[in-house]
Amino acid sequence: MHVKANDTIIVLAGRDKGKQGKVMSADPKAGKVLVEGINVAKRHKKPRKQGEPGGIISKETPIYANKVMRICPKCNKQTRPAHRINKDGTKVRVCKKCDAEI
Repeated sequence: MHVKANDTIIVLAGRDKGKQGKVMSADPKAGKVLVEGINVAKRHKKPRKQGEPGGIISKETPIYANKVMRICPKCNKQTRPAHRINKDGTKVRVCKKCDAEI
């Protein structure tokens, strides 16, 4: 998966197209990511215990990872990260536009 938790992304398609947000969690098996402030759904919650509030709750729902793209922190452009293996054997993600380590 090309995005991970704590990455800053931009949405490429859907009703939130063009919005930016931070990835809270990623699910590679389902191919979905949970992004802060993106794809927000409203749920009606009934109070279950005495003193517990009810009402309409807004919560983020997962979005497909192929509809989002990573934003490079150095050049602020959207890019799908490339992978490079350093001399010491560690694998790092690299911006394809400015060649900076992500």
